[in-house]
Amino acid sequence: MDSASQAASNQPPVLTFEGKRYDLNSLPDDMKELVRGMQVADAQLRMHEDTLKVLAVGRQAMASQLNDKLQSITPLP
Repeated sequence: MDSASQAASNQPPVLTFEGKRYDLNSLPDDMKELVRGMQVADAQLRMHEDTLKVLAVGRQAMASQLNDKLQSITPLP
């Protein structure tokens, strides 16, 4: 759903799903609830993807620090 352009143009909300467009206001309440649920799930996925990126960067920084510190340690044969 493209809510940013909807608000700017004062058009009724449109659901675009699998290449088809639907008037969101005309959908039954149970379908509207499914759309809201999908929006929440999408937001949660984006949040967790961002968290994973932050964790990956932090892990890489720790690996770099460990590599630096291991330079002074003799490895096992």
